[in-house]
Amino acid sequence: MNSRVDLLTRITQTPGQCGGRPCIRGMRIRVNDILEMLAENVSVSEILEDFPDLELEDIQACLLFAARRTDFPRLIA
Repeated sequence: MNSRVDLLTRITQTPGQCGGRPCIRGMRIRVNDILEMLAENVSVSEILEDFPDLELEDIQACLLFAARRTDFPRLIA
């Protein structure tokens, strides 16, 4: 199993590519597209069939990336 740091290296952001949005391993497959497919109940195996260049670890990286982006500290007064 890959470490979390290894997984996150699969997510790239390149100015000028897909509007600077996070993509998977420099490909034009956006993290957001994968997350939306998962939210629409598309199975991981279907996603991997539709995108033969993807690997299971890429999907795991998308989920970890999203989890990290939504982990905001809560300030309590």
